[in-house]
Amino acid sequence: MTTVEILFRYAAPPSDAVTAAVASTREVYGMRRLKFDRAARTLCVEYDATRLNAADVASLVLQAGLQLVPSPLEELPQAPDAAVSPQAPAA
Repeated sequence: MTTVEILFRYAAPPSDAVTAAVASTREVYGMRRLKFDRAARTLCVEYDATRLNAADVASLVLQAGLQLVPSPLEELPQAPDAAVSPQAPAA
């Protein structure tokens, strides 16, 4: 078993129904621990990486109804497909 933690940020405080739905994701084999930090608006999820991956965990949290905020890395612009070389000045 490989235990991994992932931290999600959420936009608005979850309702009681959403909190219960997120808590029920622990029933999924591989989900180990959930911890809300309401002051920081984060959810820390501990899971077994031999059973689930980060995308699986994010999908479970989203299906439970928690509205996630993209991480800073997801907000960065994508690199261009082809490298652009600088052009030499005209002589």
